[in-house]
Amino acid sequence: MSDTVLAERAEGVLKLMLNRPERLNAFNEEMHLALRARLDEAAADASVRAVLLTGAGRGFCAGQDLGDRDPSKMDGPPDLGETLESFYNPLIRRIRALDKPVLCAVNGVAAGAGANVALACDIVLAARSARFIQSFCKLGLVPDAGGTWALTRRLGEARAKALAMTGAPLDAETAEAWGLIWRAVDDDALAAEAGALAASLAAGPTFGLALTKRAIHAAAVNDLDAQLDLERDFQRRAGRSPDYREGVAAFLEKRQAVFSGREE
Repeated sequence: MSDTVLAERAEGVLKLMLNRPERLNAFNEEMHLALRARLDEAAADASVRAVLLTGAGRGFCAGQDLGDRDPSKMDGPPDLGETLESFYNPLIRRIRALDKPVLCAVNGVAAGAGANVALACDIVLAARSARFIQSFCKLGLVPDAGGTWALTRRLGEARAKALAMTGAPLDAETAEAWGLIWRAVDDDALAAEAGALAASLAAGPTFGLALTKRAIHAAAVNDLDAQLDLERDFQRRAGRSPDYREGVAAFLEKRQAVFSGREE
């Protein structure tokens, strides 16, 4: 498999590292296909119970490799909509639909689609030196890879517009304070904290966590009555799982639960 995405397994965690450090891990088609294949592998493998995504070198991801989409090297203008339809949109949908926690450790700059791929993950930790940059406006483009969706829902219209229209860098501590990401951590602690959190999620009740992920996604569009019905249905399924039995037993016996992550 392509070395543009490095994979490592440990304790139920599939760690995926974007690996084009000489290009700040900017996406080309090869890296897109490699990352998609690894996420498909995680979806199909029951032994993978959490995914940790990060970047090699000094940055997380600079977005699209513009050398691959340079109009001066093409016969006509590029169809960037086709690029989204073929590569970025399937990637964002795969991350959001994966029935396992997806944790992102942003180890440096996350720009353009790179920022928005990070924001598609379930939990985002960032090094204090990291910056989130909606750099599309510098190129006359629109934020993509779910950027307009994530920014507006998490930050509100005013901040979303300002970040998207100015391309101003957003530091990790402000991103945390604004609720865009989960936590900003010291640079030298990022790898250890992200690894420990991923391992903790992988040891958790994977089936219940997957239902929780789905329910929170649905809350963005459901009214209260629809969400109450969804919670009822999901709780019915979760309550029939081996992990619920194990969780109750562990609580009553005052011991650490050992979850299987299975529905049945």
